[in-house]
This record gives sequence, C-alpha cells and structure tokens, in this order.
Amino acid sequence: MIERNHVEEIERVLEGRTTGRDSQVSESWKRCVEIYGMDPTRADPAHIVTEAELREHRMQAERMIASARSGLQSLFRQVARQNYTVLLTDAKGVCVDFFGDPDFEDELRGSGLFMGANWSEDLAGTCAAGACIVTGEPVTIHQDDHFGNAHTALSCTAAPVYDSLGQLAAVLDISLLQSPSPKSSQNLAMSLVTSSARRVEMANLMAQSRREWVLRLSTSPEFLDVDPEAAVTLDGGGRIIGFTRAADKLFRGDTAPLLGQRIDSLLDLSVDDLPDLMRDRPTEDRVVNLRDGGALFGHAIAPQSPRSSGTPARRLRKTGGPLDALAGTDAGMQPLLERAERLARTHVPLLVSGETGTGKMRLARAIHVAGGADRALITVECAAQTPDRLQELLGAPGQARATLLLRRIEELPREAQALLTSLLDERPGLRPVATCCTDLGRAVNDGLFHKPLFYRLSGAELALPPLRKRQDLGWLIDRLLRRRAQDELRLSPAARADLTGRVWHGNLHELESVLDVAVALCDGEVIDLPDLPPPAGLGGPAAPQETLEDVLEACGWNMAQAARRLGVNRSTVMRRMRRAGLTPPA
Repeated sequence: MIERNHVEEIERVLEGRTTGRDSQVSESWKRCVEIYGMDPTRADPAHIVTEAELREHRMQAERMIASARSGLQSLFRQVARQNYTVLLTDAKGVCVDFFGDPDFEDELRGSGLFMGANWSEDLAGTCAAGACIVTGEPVTIHQDDHFGNAHTALSCTAAPVYDSLGQLAAVLDISLLQSPSPKSSQNLAMSLVTSSARRVEMANLMAQSRREWVLRLSTSPEFLDVDPEAAVTLDGGGRIIGFTRAADKLFRGDTAPLLGQRIDSLLDLSVDDLPDLMRDRPTEDRVVNLRDGGALFGHAIAPQSPRSSGTPARRLRKTGGPLDALAGTDAGMQPLLERAERLARTHVPLLVSGETGTGKMRLARAIHVAGGADRALITVECAAQTPDRLQELLGAPGQARATLLLRRIEELPREAQALLTSLLDERPGLRPVATCCTDLGRAVNDGLFHKPLFYRLSGAELALPPLRKRQDLGWLIDRLLRRRAQDELRLSPAARADLTGRVWHGNLHELESVLDVAVALCDGEVIDLPDLPPPAGLGGPAAPQETLEDVLEACGWNMAQAARRLGVNRSTVMRRMRRAGLTPPA
C-alpha cells in the first residue's frame, strides 16, 4: 500500500499538482522520470563501483579527502550515538570516504551507505547526495522523499563542499538506516552537516594557501580565530585568488564573479593593512568595514616561507624516501617522521624509544639511509656485548663516519656502559642511534644506567606510539599483507574489523605473525575470520598503562570498536564511560 501511494504521489507531481513535498524533492522526482527515464515502481539496489573504479575516484579526490578527514571524524563523533553514518562523495556522487558503525556493516553496505556507493541522481534517483550535486545546495531527503522504493527507509542530509575556485568538489552526507517519521527530526542534522561542510572548505583553502595571504572573516569576534565563517586568499597585489562558498555569498550577490576582484573594492582595506589584522591584536579590535556600510571582524594569516615550521610533514616525504614507508595518514606519526627526516642528515645522537615491536629498528635504519650514502652502518646487539667484544668491535680505527645502531641499549651490561662512553668520545665520527624499550631517564635516576652514557646518547628522542594508539592501523595491515601475499589476497570486512579491533600487545611483531598465519591458512583470495589465529592472551584485553579514555581516543570514540579492543560488550563500555564521567568530544 505504501509503495502504491508513493507511485501515485509521484504521478501527481508529474501532472503539476501540489502534494506538500519540498520543491527540491518534487523537482528531483521530475528529473528522475522526464530526464533519466526511471520507473518509480522498481526497487533497484544500491550501485557499488568496482575496486578499480573506487581507487581512481579516491585518487582524483585525494586532496579533498585529506582536507576533510579531520572534519568527518569530528562530525562522526557528534552523531555516532544516534546511529548516523557519515559519507563523503566526490562531485560525481561516488562515496570516497566513510565512517559508520561496523556492527551494522552488512545493513549499511546493502543500503549503499558504504565506500564505493554511487549516489548520483541519474543512477540512484532522488537522494540527498545526488540532489545536492544537481542543485549545489544543502538538502534533506527523508524516507519516502526518495524516488526508488529500495531507499524509502533511509533519511539522508547532505551539503555541498566547494573548492577554492568556487567549483563543486564533494558532498558531505549523514544518513540513518531508520529514523523518526517527521522530517523535522532532521533539522539538527542539517545544521551539523552544513557547518561541517563549511569547515571542510576552510581546511581545504588553508591547505592550498600556505604561500599567500589568507583573510578569514566572522560576524562575531568570539569565533573569529577558532571558527570563522568565510575566507579569501589574496595575491601580493590584493586580488582574490581563492575563496570559500560563504565568502562568495557574502561578497558576490548579483555582481561579477569574486575571483580576480581586488579586496579593496569589497572592503575598506588594502593588502598593506593585513598585518594589522593578525593574532597579536585583540579580536574585538580587528574590525573590517564593508563598502556598503556594514562591518565584520578579520583575521589575517601571513604567507609561510618554505622553511616555515608550519610546512606539513607530508610535503617533506613526497619523494618517496625511506621514512615514507613507515606510516600512513597518522596525525601522530607525521610530525615524528618530519622530525626524524630533519635530524637524519645531522650528527645529533638519537634515542628511539617505544614498546616492544613498535618499529624502532625500522625507524633507526630508515634514518641511517635518509642520512646519506657516505656513512657506514655498524649494528650492535647490546644484550650480547662484553667489554672485550665491544672493544674489539669499536676500538680499532675504522671509517671516519658511521652510524652506530645500538639495539636495546638498556640491556647493555653495566660493565660495558662506561667503555662505550669512552669509545664514543674517542671516535667522534660515530653517530649513535640507540633503541630502547624502557624509560632510560628513570633507569639513570635509579642507578641502573651510566649517566654519562645517557647524556651521550640522548641528543634527541623519537618516541614511537604503540599500535593501539595509531590511526593508520588499516594502512599498516594492508601494507604488511601486500608484502606477504603472492596473489591478490584481501581481507573480508569481518576479518578487517577483528584485526583493527585488537589491542596488539606485541605491536608490529604480533601483527606480522598473525598475518603470516592467515596467509598460510587462507584457501582462496579472501582472508576471513576462521583464518585468523586468536588474540595473544597476555594480561587482559588492554595494556596496563592504557586507560578507558586512551582506548576511546584511539578508536575515534567509536563504541563498537572500543568494545572489541577491550573484549567487552558495547553496553559495558557505555556504562564504564558514565561511571568515569567521560563524554565524546564536541
């Protein structure tokens, strides 16, 4: 009965009769029949592109995905408890990034709320992402607003994301598998998704404008520095060379395109006035007068030099150097690898610390390679050394320059520690790079480690995080699997969820062992749950020093993933959160 009523209402719209539907919905229905030739009685399933096609779409949208990732994560943290799924589609409607509850993965995939789904209007019919691409405006498509019967249970709200030249680049969408009947229940969803799309545009503009002046604008001084409403990028002559959608609406109206206009034709200031709008002045003093008599508050950001500390770590590693292979898009690892790259070509002694299996030796060797080909490499297993062996290895004159890689320096016998200090003093060409699994400074304070040697080794410390605190675990799993698999092996969604949900006490060593077993046991092209060995049972589900908040933070406040890491039910996680007074960040 519902299906028949739905079809009859579409027919009335086609006849030009009013039905109470939003104009955006009615116009989309007309396009579906009159332009795309769709049949409203059909229940076509979601269209999912092939893996090769998805790779191509993601490659073309790589810059926007990078700019949007933080905003998507923040939005998902806000809406996950209401069971929303967050999607980012490209300008063609293909989902290129996705955040959803893995407990509902099958339902989400079946409904098209998943990576690779194509929500273009000519394929999916009336839907939020598709209508947003056609109109360029935010829209909510709620339940039977959808044209196709396969999607009438969904409620989807989408907002467009424009690039810095005013072209549609992506669509941000939050969707529900099931929702309350009134469409007004999605008003908050609309507010959240439009705000998030604005912040994504701002992040994208900032990422592309490091060498130019950026002027950010707000109607309120309180939000000027933290969440401005609009922004423009200016060249040295004060002409606009980039802008956010909000800036376009603020200035353009019915006049000429914003691109190329001089800022002094729109505001009562020139490019020479921009230094007066920087952070060293109170926000309430940074008033910018509009030519029509209104006023805004302005925040100017100066161009960064190529050697500026604000230069992103990603730029330093675009050449595919040895450090590039150690991490994916992990917000914690990128600054660490940038620091390692800057230190690699120096003679500064380095202490690489971290739990067992975090990749300390990989990082140390990569630093040696990144330091240039003029250094030899001498590797010392500290636990196996005696003063005689150490004297024999390092006491004889050798190459003038060498990297001395000291594995597990905390295990060097006490009687050899003073000798190593002397040998380092006698051979200034040796650049020590030591790895350590313990707090070496505490060992010095406890009288367990030679203080002069500690200061000789700890010129700079690089602390590697454990796997449970890394945000690129999926990238690591895929990279290690490619090294092991002769054929094109891949993980099933269930196996991937299991691996990303484990605690990994042994870090990379444990992960590599698990993948070795899975590759050996897999019969076919897909590694599934039965191919995975059970998690190692070492002292409970979480590391001793890891708190509930640590686990939640590492999981992006995803309750289901946190529950898998802790080995408990989702309801237990929520109960512990309430008891600890923890709430997801806003």
